[in-house]
Amino acid sequence: MKVTLTTLGLAVATLTSASAGDQHLVYFGCYTNAKSGSKGIYVSKFDSAKGELSEPELAVETSSPSFLAIHPSKRFLYAVGEMSVPGQKGGGLSAFSISVPDGKLKLLNQVSSVGAGPCHVSVDKNGMMAMIANYGGGSVASYQIGPTGSLCEAATFVQHEGSSVDPKRQAGPHGHSINPSPDNKYAFACDLGLDKVLIYKLDPASGKMTAHGQANVPPGSGPRHFAFHPNGKFAFVNNEMLMTVTSFAYDAIKGVLTPIETVSTLPAEDRGKAGFSTAETVVHPNGNFVYVSNRTHDTIAVFNCDAATGKLSLIQNASAEGKIPRNFCLDPSGRWMIVAHQDSNSAALLSVDQATGKLAFTGKKISVGGSVCVRFLTLD
Repeated sequence: MKVTLTTLGLAVATLTSASAGDQHLVYFGCYTNAKSGSKGIYVSKFDSAKGELSEPELAVETSSPSFLAIHPSKRFLYAVGEMSVPGQKGGGLSAFSISVPDGKLKLLNQVSSVGAGPCHVSVDKNGMMAMIANYGGGSVASYQIGPTGSLCEAATFVQHEGSSVDPKRQAGPHGHSINPSPDNKYAFACDLGLDKVLIYKLDPASGKMTAHGQANVPPGSGPRHFAFHPNGKFAFVNNEMLMTVTSFAYDAIKGVLTPIETVSTLPAEDRGKAGFSTAETVVHPNGNFVYVSNRTHDTIAVFNCDAATGKLSLIQNASAEGKIPRNFCLDPSGRWMIVAHQDSNSAALLSVDQATGKLAFTGKKISVGGSVCVRFLTLD
């Protein structure tokens, strides 16, 4: 075969295209205290073709950025700060610009979380608004995002009201997460103190949201984090207090969740034992598997998911390879999982079996103090 410049160019283009999505930045949100030694948000580089994760570098210094969200444009990152801000009520929500390819962050601005103890942030599908949940204050808030990535002051603040059956942990509301629907019409806020998922209708253009409805989990469950199935027909909530996950059917037209079933995240021999709590819920991109982290048990629960019914079956409790797996994330291909360990000051790289969904430790760990959130950004 005669090799021409055109043929060579096509070969190079094909190679470039095949490898373009293999390079990622991985951001770690951390607690900044004496125990962790961390100073803010850290960034590593990850090669998904080789399964190589670099040691993290400080991306920006900021106080206890415990949860992160990346703008769909890949130009901005948002972080809740679990700290007191002089002159502001509650904690803070910060906007940063992202420098590529080094991943360094530059502060754009910071606004008040309005409520106390911000713990979760998400951005709508179009990048027009941000939403946060405040655990300490038991509330949620929403913000308009400007064209340069900066945040306006809160457009909506909603104070949740009520309680549930556990007087120690559910005497009042505790907002724990808020996530937009796949069609960007609604947001779903888990409130641990109320045993409810509160549903809000979104107006991205104004950054506002209005109450729409609610769904319940079994009393005393303590709903924490929420994730949709890729088909948009189902959603899953991990229940921190009872070590369970609840499956819901989702009616996208009406914006309604209907409970399907609730199952344990623990192996049979450990169910009913005290001292454990769940943290994160992640659905595999292929929709066949759902993952939930078990803190203190220090495992990742792996479930088969029936895409026709939304029902889950536990198939593995894989070691998280560290203490208190607060948060974890799958890379966009679904071949790899990075698990952050709050108390081990580390993060581990696990491989994902694409056929079974089961996890295996790669033997690769990095040091990142007080890490409690993991987010991937794919480099174009």
